[in-house]
Amino acid sequence: MRGSSLATRLFLSATAWVVVILLLTGIVLSSVYRAATERAFDRRLNLYLRTLIAEVATPDEPPERQFQSLGEPLFELLLSGWYWQITRTDTEKTETRASRSLWDKKLPRLEDNGAELTPAGIRLGYVEGPEGQTLRMVERPVDLGADGKFLVTVAGDASEIFDETRSFDYYLGGTFASLGIVLLLTTIFQVRFGLAPLKRISDAIADIRSGRAERLEGDFPVEIAPLARETNALIDANREIVERARTHVGNLAHAIKTPLSVIVNEAAAHRADPFAGKVLEQADVMRGQVAHHLERARIAARVTIVGTVTEVAPAIEALRRTMEKIHRDRGITIEAKADPRAKFRGERQDLEEMVGNLVDNACKWAASQVFVEVLVEPEAEPGAGPLLRIIVDDDGRGLAESELAQVARRGQRLDESKPGSGLGLSIVVDLAALYGGNLTLGSAPTGGLRAELRLPGM
Repeated sequence: MRGSSLATRLFLSATAWVVVILLLTGIVLSSVYRAATERAFDRRLNLYLRTLIAEVATPDEPPERQFQSLGEPLFELLLSGWYWQITRTDTEKTETRASRSLWDKKLPRLEDNGAELTPAGIRLGYVEGPEGQTLRMVERPVDLGADGKFLVTVAGDASEIFDETRSFDYYLGGTFASLGIVLLLTTIFQVRFGLAPLKRISDAIADIRSGRAERLEGDFPVEIAPLARETNALIDANREIVERARTHVGNLAHAIKTPLSVIVNEAAAHRADPFAGKVLEQADVMRGQVAHHLERARIAARVTIVGTVTEVAPAIEALRRTMEKIHRDRGITIEAKADPRAKFRGERQDLEEMVGNLVDNACKWAASQVFVEVLVEPEAEPGAGPLLRIIVDDDGRGLAESELAQVARRGQRLDESKPGSGLGLSIVVDLAALYGGNLTLGSAPTGGLRAELRLPGM
């Protein structure tokens, strides 16, 4: 059941328990009913047995009147499955009297089959009858003193017990099957509608993550309301943490930049001094480092905001117009093609910073043209969301394999004649990683550099 939903697991668990409980209950009831049927059958046999013993104990009755009080016609019907037999056991020559139904057959002895006497002085058990049918038999040894010792036996067709039990099992199985279906339908109903509020919360959280909502709205059952309330509190706390982080980043930037400016101004006033030149050089490095790490802190704080979505096509078009104006003196043409369905799961400012750095870098190295294309790839696995591919190509000289390994390093510049600090691609790599994306560099079909940015989409 790995990966299965809560509703499916609950339904399967409930189904298993219903089946087990009904099966065990059915077995117990069937056993109880069979025992009750056997006891009723045994009472009937014992009644006949006591009647026969009474007849044996009154031998003064005329033979034609003996054993007429049983009242069971089946004892007169040939091989009917109902038999009685009286055997005298205290003489060398066995004397046997039997019901007419037994004809010239004899009943086996339970004593020979290992049956023990019960506290009531009888033996009970199943034996095979004259015609191969199963008989339920009761026998009792009787000692009449001077009148002799006898073994009185009564047997009845056990198919009555089996048929009664089988009929009960059929009715019981049908009843339990109907009951099981009703219980399963009830369970399905309870699981489906009982877990509906959880499904609503799941959908609402997905809307918050995708930017379609800001909070969990609506009424929830009493059992679910605390979960919704705590989730909203967590979202609010997350936003407060982000706002505090932004404030701290701004304060830190102001606190560091001011002393650096004082150091630079003081060193600039003594440019002729070699020591002052060294201070200016290192101050410039410090400014770059501070700008880089403050930018990472600002980005990390902003990425933690839940539920921000940016339309990609308008942002790319705005960047295209801006970059064409910036590089107008070089006559660079920027061609942009963006899928109108493309949406970035993040803030527009971050998207513009990443793509802007890539396009600006391409414009610096391009001979005359830069190509920007935005593609949307379907989600690789359920729940992951689609993937954005932002491709920036230029028609410049491109980069060798050794240069590709260096260019994304922080502060690395392959050509000092080009303006910039060398932090652009490093910032793009860091920012993309914070969003769960990545940047790859390669060769463009136009002969220049291809920068491919992969970001989470919607």
